[in-house]
Amino acid sequence: MDTTVGPLGLTFREARREDLPRIVELIRDDAVAAARTGELAEAHSRGFEAIEASPNDELVVAERDGVVVAVMQLTYIPGISRNGATRLHIEAVRVAAELRGGGIGRRLMEHAEERGQARGCGLAQLTSDAARADAHRFYEGLGYAASHVGFKKPLAHGPG
Repeated sequence: MDTTVGPLGLTFREARREDLPRIVELIRDDAVAAARTGELAEAHSRGFEAIEASPNDELVVAERDGVVVAVMQLTYIPGISRNGATRLHIEAVRVAAELRGGGIGRRLMEHAEERGQARGCGLAQLTSDAARADAHRFYEGLGYAASHVGFKKPLAHGPG
């Protein structure tokens, strides 16, 4: 899945185990996510292993000059609704703070959509914390509509 793309000098590839510390760093580098992500721990390793073993999940990183600068998780959800369409669910989209606003996020999302199209998905979807107004403007600028209301409930034995 390695793909080098244009003037941004990005390479997209599946994450490797040695990327995990950087991935956790990127995901937690945010006031909303820091507390719920925590420091790198065994739980993150278990999550990585589960994603790696799943045929319907991809953990994708973007590199520039050999440095991981962005991450996202893609999940392909087969369904019955929408005439049996498979959905692409995009999760944990993060770009290194010092590089935000430079087009990496846009290219990351384009890559996600390309991956979804390659897998035959009929719809791309994502959720974004209600406190992330900048992220909402970003997604809307890419053509995503805030068309549904999301609900979440922590389960007693889940990590949150």
